[in-house]
Amino acid sequence: MKAVPWTRSLPATLLAVLALALTTVFAPGARADTGVSTIAAALRQSPVYVDPAARDQLSAADAAALASRIKDADKPLFIAVLPAGYRTTNLFSDVRAATGVTGLYGIRLGDRFDARADSSVMSATARKNLVGSVQGESAKAQLTDFTDRALANMGGHAPKSWGGSSGGGDGVSATALVTTAAVLVAGGAGAYALVRRNRRRREEEQRAALDRLRVVVDEDITAFGEELDRLDFSPSEAGADDAMRADYEHALDAYDSAKQRMAAATRPEDVRGVTEVLEDGRFSLALLAARREHRPLPERRPPCFFDPRHGPSVTDATWTPPGGAPRQVPVCAADAARLADGRDPAVREVDTEYGRRPYWDAGPAYGPWAGGYFGGGVLPGLLVGTVLGSMMAAPSYAADYGTGYGDFGGGGDFGGGYQGGDVSGTDFDPGDFGGGFGGGDFGGGGDSGGGGDFGGGF
Repeated sequence: MKAVPWTRSLPATLLAVLALALTTVFAPGARADTGVSTIAAALRQSPVYVDPAARDQLSAADAAALASRIKDADKPLFIAVLPAGYRTTNLFSDVRAATGVTGLYGIRLGDRFDARADSSVMSATARKNLVGSVQGESAKAQLTDFTDRALANMGGHAPKSWGGSSGGGDGVSATALVTTAAVLVAGGAGAYALVRRNRRRREEEQRAALDRLRVVVDEDITAFGEELDRLDFSPSEAGADDAMRADYEHALDAYDSAKQRMAAATRPEDVRGVTEVLEDGRFSLALLAARREHRPLPERRPPCFFDPRHGPSVTDATWTPPGGAPRQVPVCAADAARLADGRDPAVREVDTEYGRRPYWDAGPAYGPWAGGYFGGGVLPGLLVGTVLGSMMAAPSYAADYGTGYGDFGGGGDFGGGYQGGDVSGTDFDPGDFGGGFGGGDFGGGGDSGGGGDFGGGF
């Protein structure tokens, strides 16, 4: 028999070797975990990485759509989908160190999900609430909801290694540039007119939103002023001490500041500062009352979810919005008693074109108003499933109503240190990425250092 030359048999040999390798890789029980370096290298090039052994969790098309959404939003959000058996010890900190980019990292591991973030991008409280709000969903729904809500609440910018938005290739031909320039010149006048019309329309919408908010905030300011008028306290009365006088003066200052801030407000997001000082003033009154009655000083808690005019909350209670999922909300003593008795809480309603509605169903303009009372860390978890929560989760919300409801003010100026999207290598706080995976288990959004088994939202 004539021997087949080695060079002619090489392709067949290579195919055989490749087939053997694929069989080995995908054989049950023979899979080796993808290395952290491989995951990090992929995330430096694209915001979404799906492990070959987890492709049944998220299709290539869905992963591409998710990556496109993140790139278009220009935020440092990283998503990894890994198989259920992937090792968890120090996973978040290892991926963060290997990627070397300041950002928010979400990992779905089998049917479990958790996230960690540099504090300059998202606070620990905001991250915990965000993770808790997406538990129990399918992979596609969970990662989509997490992405939408994260993009609306996080700071920073996308890393340059992603190459900008997902809309094009690596280069543009000269012909395309000439053609584009010609089109721009020909349509310049029309485009300018369209931009002006859109700008005027947006300014009109902003003014209308601020006018609606002004009515509600003026009611809040008036209610707080009436509380001060009813307060039976004089700084010179017998038994008054410096701490009491300081609480009282702080409440008065908050009232004056709220009026001044509202008078100077020009945009809906300016309202956040007004409701922030009102919340602060009401807490000062709670401190004053406790001192006068010789009770332990109350802990700092958010105001009552159903109506911030009720004052600081005293506990959390389970509440389910119509058509939504149950969640824990901060409540005052009176509303806690109503819920315990099976009655409806005393909900803050506002005027809308459809009549009086709860503030969370009254439109997007109330985001900054609620954000001042509850802060960006608490708010997303409270409003999930409501009209306002759905609107605020959309990346376009910040463009229309600002990020005044969140933790980051103007959207990315954190002052000092590395901002989201910056290449910081291993220069990051390990506490931001500890807990959960860090102790060896997938932790369900616990605080740094928590360690332990599947907790929290699991």
